[in-house]
Amino acid sequence: MTDELSRNEYIKEASRYLRGTLAEGLRDDSTGAIVEDDQQLVKFHGMYMQDDRDLRPERTRKKMEKAFSFMIRVRMPGGVVTPKQWLALDHVARAYGNETMRLTTRQTVQLHGIIKSNLKAMMREIDTVLLDSIAACGDVNRNVMCNPNPGESRAHAAAIELARSISAHLTPRTPAYREIWLDGEKIAGHDEGAVEPIYGKTYLPRKFKIVVAVPPSNDVDIFAHDLGYIAILDAQGHVTGWNVTAGGGMGMTHGEPETYPRTADMLGFIADADAVKVAEAVVTTQRDWGNRKNRKHARLKYTIEDRGLEAFRAEVERRAGVTFEAPKPFKFTSTGDRYGWSQGDDGRGHLTLFVENGRIHDLPGKAQMAALREIANVHDGDFRVTANQNLIIANVATEKQAGIERIAREAGLLAPWSGLRRNAMACVALPTCGLALAESERYLPDLITALDRSLAKNGLSADDIVIRMTGCPNGCARPYLAEIGLVGKGPGRYNLYLGAAFDGSRLSKLYAPDLDHDGIVAALDPIFAAYATRREAGERFGDFTIRAGFVAKTGNGADFHANIGQPSVAA
Repeated sequence: MTDELSRNEYIKEASRYLRGTLAEGLRDDSTGAIVEDDQQLVKFHGMYMQDDRDLRPERTRKKMEKAFSFMIRVRMPGGVVTPKQWLALDHVARAYGNETMRLTTRQTVQLHGIIKSNLKAMMREIDTVLLDSIAACGDVNRNVMCNPNPGESRAHAAAIELARSISAHLTPRTPAYREIWLDGEKIAGHDEGAVEPIYGKTYLPRKFKIVVAVPPSNDVDIFAHDLGYIAILDAQGHVTGWNVTAGGGMGMTHGEPETYPRTADMLGFIADADAVKVAEAVVTTQRDWGNRKNRKHARLKYTIEDRGLEAFRAEVERRAGVTFEAPKPFKFTSTGDRYGWSQGDDGRGHLTLFVENGRIHDLPGKAQMAALREIANVHDGDFRVTANQNLIIANVATEKQAGIERIAREAGLLAPWSGLRRNAMACVALPTCGLALAESERYLPDLITALDRSLAKNGLSADDIVIRMTGCPNGCARPYLAEIGLVGKGPGRYNLYLGAAFDGSRLSKLYAPDLDHDGIVAALDPIFAAYATRREAGERFGDFTIRAGFVAKTGNGADFHANIGQPSVAA
């Protein structure tokens, strides 16, 4: 390994706390792009520069510049926004973007297709409703997720409070965001050494993700993240403290077995009063211990693998002034959303809608953006984005429930009959993601239609089976924790993974590489048939594929790549 730091480290160090030459680049109207170094820095401000890859060939033939635009990701702790904020996001999506909104697997909203000349106007507009995008991307703590279920009001109140507290504490302090996007006043003569008391001048080695879970729901996929808090409840449903997990992460690289997804380890139990201190201690330990030479080995999961869990726990305890207790008992039962109506302790209703792959748009006969805009104009509760790319219309007064349900039904926003479709997620992939090797969001619905025919033939149509797809191995839709995971390998081709746990506690295993559409359907059809006839009472699909010998059970970390290609004992 080289002794040189990765290039991004030098970019951050020279950036003057994330300023770079972004302000100058925005004023350059000769191009729709920004310079290469600023493309890294702009991520810290919550955006990625992209181009429409569908248009690349034609524009190349015509010797035109790529169709550059920007994706903006909003910082939205816990996924909660007011109707007024929702309407603002809807408006900027239509006025400045591609007339769609994308609910993400990180419980926030992405806005696509915003050209450079519209960036500042768009950012000013969301600022007026107290939203921003700082730290939604980049080598910092990103959007903090939490269980959005308002039916568990006491526990959710504690979860959302913790998510917001951690988010506020770990948000970068640099004034660069307001200077560049909101024409904020530049602070002359300030002490630059104190600008980032937690992150320092070069921030973190890589991105960092935090989630808060409330059992029995593991909808936030607690074990997929760098840092997690599991609520421990008393008999009355009050949070008494948190089990803390660390070291999860989904990304890897094809053909590089030294990279792998990993489920988080348990650090132990802490009191509620210590939760934010522990978050800072974990972040600063990763800041100082993380690998700044090789970005592919820079996530917290590799730090823990390299240093050892006990050494890492001891360092966090030292920095936080906290001693972890033994973890308290808890139980997860699923990772999915509970669709339809639920009632809170105060009698108000909460309607969980189904948004396929998180994409909200107006199509013939399915005017979903318009429907949600209509709901926002009459709703006096809030909107809650789920970690499964769905949306909860929360805290609906009794007299408004029938009307809101009617609007949602007419727009096709109620849950479908297919258990597979109800439990599906996909990343954006083509045409905008520069890393995508294959389709995902645009293809998964058609694949599910084909797989549903096989499931129907075997009497499994309504069974909840978790399927997730990504266009590359970075794992944005957490495919390695899906009972059926599909990861893009090349145009129209995917690696098929099986065997993850329904509750999100176990990784999957590679079952078959490099399959096209027909190959995926052909591979899964006999497994569905076997599951229908040979499963035990209450047995989940992922558990069955291991018991029946289709794949070996995965341990953790590097073991993800072990025992691949074993002959099936079920064959």
